[in-house]
Amino acid sequence: MQRVRCSEAFMPEPEKVALFDMDGSLADLDKAMTSKLMEMASPLELASEMDPRQFRYPYRSPPWLKARKHTIKREPGFWEHLDPIQFGLDLYQLFGDLGYRRMILTRGPRKNSQAWAEKVRWCERYVPNAEITVTLDKGLVYGKILYDDYPPYIEAWLKWRPRGKVIMLDAPMNQDFQHPQVLRVTREPLADQRDTLLEFIL
Repeated sequence: MQRVRCSEAFMPEPEKVALFDMDGSLADLDKAMTSKLMEMASPLELASEMDPRQFRYPYRSPPWLKARKHTIKREPGFWEHLDPIQFGLDLYQLFGDLGYRRMILTRGPRKNSQAWAEKVRWCERYVPNAEITVTLDKGLVYGKILYDDYPPYIEAWLKWRPRGKVIMLDAPMNQDFQHPQVLRVTREPLADQRDTLLEFIL
């Protein structure tokens, strides 16, 4: 009796799932954070090298800035009222047109359950009926495509998705990040980048 060898030919094709980061990709976290930091800055800071605008991007912020960011992120309504990033919303629509199952994938602050609820309300406002996953570890979530701007989350996801592809929104904090499976895009109109995106995806 001939034994049948299981191979990829007999495996069902993985579902076409596109994952969309919220903060900094669909929602303009940087704009809101910068505005709040400026409200908290003293005249001496604004006139010196300690201007808080200089520290909004790095992974490691000084302790005084971490404390301010923590306070800002705990303000009621902060996450819910972030402005949308039009490129991100247009990209979300494009993947729907391409037949992908789309899911918002956002990290929830460990000690701020209010933020989890506000993120969901933001999604309900700007991407109605979207599937939403709020998690502490994005690397655990399946998808064929990830749209994100934060290198540590991208690396964590790619670690478990060797054939996955990432669309990364250009930002000052990720300028030095490069990876063969990552396509850098900008906030310019999606129509101007559509051909490059489709070539990368398909």
